[in-house]
Parts: sequence; structure tokens; C-alpha cells
Amino acid sequence: MTRPLTSASQRAALARARAQANPRTDALSEHTFLAQFTEPREWQVGPFTERPELRFDGRPWEDPWRIGWEVASLINSSLLPEGDRLHLFYRASPAKESLASRIGHAVREGDGTWRDDSTNPLVWPTVEGEDLGVEDPKIYRADGRYLLFYNGVFTVTDADRAQYPSPGYEVGDVGCDISVAESDDLLTWTKRGRVVDREVSRLWAKGAVIPRDLDGNAVRIGGEYLMYLSEGCNGRLHVGRSPDLVSWSFAPCDYLDLAGFGDVLHEVATAIVIEDRLVLDFFYESEATWRAGQALYRLDDPFTARELAPGGTLAWGGIVRWRGETMFAQGWDAPPGTAQVQLFVR
Repeated sequence: MTRPLTSASQRAALARARAQANPRTDALSEHTFLAQFTEPREWQVGPFTERPELRFDGRPWEDPWRIGWEVASLINSSLLPEGDRLHLFYRASPAKESLASRIGHAVREGDGTWRDDSTNPLVWPTVEGEDLGVEDPKIYRADGRYLLFYNGVFTVTDADRAQYPSPGYEVGDVGCDISVAESDDLLTWTKRGRVVDREVSRLWAKGAVIPRDLDGNAVRIGGEYLMYLSEGCNGRLHVGRSPDLVSWSFAPCDYLDLAGFGDVLHEVATAIVIEDRLVLDFFYESEATWRAGQALYRLDDPFTARELAPGGTLAWGGIVRWRGETMFAQGWDAPPGTAQVQLFVR
């Protein structure tokens, strides 16, 4: 049943976000995960070092719902190089790792200055399935256009759980969809809707991880685009296949086995294509400690990991090359209540 968004629902989401408290996510630091690159393998992408002079400082912008929403944290950002300019798409939240997020856009100009988009937010809750916010942008260039994937977060009811049971992956009162918006110019965006059907997601699918090269282009493998799903879907890993990045079909695929390496796979963050190799950067748990790791694949066999190694970026929005340097963006280490994104360079 469609549940239209209202000012009341948006105020409730904002109040819930401001009341959230999770010591583990509050303590998230990019430096913690980068420090796990103790003996990096030749094929790994990393390690990286923070470059303070590249930092982006956000500015306040008016929320279209006019409910008193204010940005306090910028996280889980995605970069896209376009000639001499670097585009930054970021998740703006009223608290670190909170609900009620929106997606903003900024550009680093050729002279080294950042310009926050005057039309922000770029994406905000407007349709069913987004009442609790929109999160974690992932940008891809393909076939002369741009695709921005993001998570739509929504309220789950008992009726929803009855319709889409998920005995293999517990879903509470918050659900998560993967949605996509499309643009020809990075200025005007059209929402194309949910890409993972709820019969597959069972109310939770997170992270549109599509193989991308360092220039920001989505890479076809075997003549099609792939998407690695790692959260939800009734507790099964899935892979999506698409001819155009908009229409997708999904099927279970056990593409990453942590046996003997880690205890729990939490989420695959990004898929990096460099020459003839594919590297998945992923978030996992071992001995009750959160960790980052990477897995090596061949492009002609993208579902069989050849090697696993500790150390990773958890660059949710992917890794790019700009002006000869390999980099990604994250805002976890900003001072509390400060809207900043740090850039990390290899």
C-alpha cells in the first residue's frame, strides 16, 4: 500500500533521527580502517592518507520540507571526475549515521575551491519508500549519461513483514530500498524508482555496488552491468544484471566467502576495476571487531575470489583518479556537529 509523505511524517523522521544514539557508529573513523593495511598485497587498492587541504566544508541549506531540518554530518560520499573539476555527492544528516538524510552536491573547481550546489538538496524524500530519508549516493557515468544510486529508507509495518517475510535477515521497523536517479548534465535529475523488487529484497537491500573504473565509468562485464548486493535479501548474497543500469534482474550468488578470514560480512562497499582485475572492498567483523578487507577477482570470473586480504577503505561511494591521484571521500572524522568531508589520497 502506498503511504504518501506528509510534513507530519517528515517531522517524525527528523525527531527520531535527532534522538538516535549508537556508540559504535558514533565512533566510526576512516583512520581506523586504513590502519588495517598492515602488509598490503600488490593487487590491493591502498593504503591511503588524508589530505587536509582537499577537505570540503559544507554550508547550511534550506530543506524543501521546511520542518527545521539542519545538517550536522556529511558522510558516505561519492566522487566523479569531469575534466578539471571534481564532483562530490554526499549524504547530509541531522546527526552522524542518522535517519532523515538528504543528498547534496558540490564541485571542486580547477582553481582548488569548492562550490556547494545552490540547489541543494540534490535528492530528498519525495515518494513512497523514502519517508525516513535518502542516503549513501553512488554515482556512475555510462553511455553518455549519469546514474545516481541511493538508499531510500522507509517505515516497515507488520503488514509489510507479513507480505515480505525475511526469516534469514531480521528486519525491524526500518526498511531500505535501492533507487536510482538519472541525468544528462549532472544538474537536472529524474528519479527512476526502486531497482530491487521487494520480492527480492524482503524489505532490505543496501548498496548499489557496480564495477566502476577509476574515471567513474560503470564497466560492463560479459556484456552487461553487474550489481553486488550484500545486505538483506533474506540473508543471501545476490548479483544483479542489467543492460542499461536502470532495469535489473537479481539472483542469489555466493560471490564472497569469508570462511577462515572473518566471522560476518556486513556490506560490500565498492567494486574497483583496474586493468584486468576487479577488487571488492568490504566491511566485515572478526573477533567482535569491525574491519575492512579487499577481495581480488578476474574480470572473466567476477564471482570467484582469488585472494582475500585485510585492509580496505570502506569507500561507500567508490574510488577515482583525479589529476593523477587516486582518492576517495568520507566524513566520519569530522568534529561532532561539523559538516565536513575529508579526502584520502593514495
